[in-house]
Amino acid sequence: MSKVLFEKTGRIGRITLNRPEVLNAIDDEVPALLSQAVGAANEDPDIHAIILSGNGPAFCSGYDLKYYAEGNGNGQVTQDMPWDPMKDFVFMSRNTEHFMSLWRSNKPVICKVHGHAVAGGSDIALCADMIVMAEDAKIGYMPTRVWGCPTTAMWVYRLGVEKAKRMLFTGDKIDGREAERMGLVLKAVPLDELDAEVERLAERMASVPINQLMMQKMVINQAIEAMGLPNTQRIATLLDGITRHSPEGLNFKKRAETVGWKQAVDERDRGVYDWTEDRPINSRA
Repeated sequence: MSKVLFEKTGRIGRITLNRPEVLNAIDDEVPALLSQAVGAANEDPDIHAIILSGNGPAFCSGYDLKYYAEGNGNGQVTQDMPWDPMKDFVFMSRNTEHFMSLWRSNKPVICKVHGHAVAGGSDIALCADMIVMAEDAKIGYMPTRVWGCPTTAMWVYRLGVEKAKRMLFTGDKIDGREAERMGLVLKAVPLDELDAEVERLAERMASVPINQLMMQKMVINQAIEAMGLPNTQRIATLLDGITRHSPEGLNFKKRAETVGWKQAVDERDRGVYDWTEDRPINSRA
């Protein structure tokens, strides 16, 4: 079974992240498969709109940290020192470009979020044209606390400066209600209404000719891109590599290898570990 599913019903293309056993966590294959599915939807002349969702209990829990942090993925995420920033940039920018296939899609994309859209999962969601969340779903980028910088850099463009800083200086997760209040997502609805809400929106857009949808998306995206989105993403992707190869990032990696990624993430997100000193906060040296 593919890790990313693609099908269509009428004028709607449906892309589904399909690693439910790990909350649709991102591995080496998922970004390219996502991009391929977007390409398939754009090549189909019958599809007018796309719904992106996740199979199982969550939309996407981010990068697979058992694979990348507790292990070392394909050997590129944490290099031996001295590390090559350009090697890291090539790897991570490739993923960023795959996620941005949603942004570049000629057909509008609605991201349906239930459970969690966190860390790299929020990168994916925020590249969609609009997001509809379950009220109890959570979104955030916790790796800003250590070991990550959101490479798609969409937070500031969706939220503005101060609210983006609030999210990225804390690494907090917020629920769908707060995400709607902040203007991060289009709408939050009760979980049992999420499917119907997204279907109504997609069906409404699917009644518009494809060329008209393309023109309106082109105008709106151009306004954001003229503000410097490509350059912002370039520096964000470089900084993501630096976060992972900084002393603190290397200490997080070592901690994940020692105690397991779940405990390391819990310590990071609760703010109880000093990553510079590599010890629990308030512990004796």
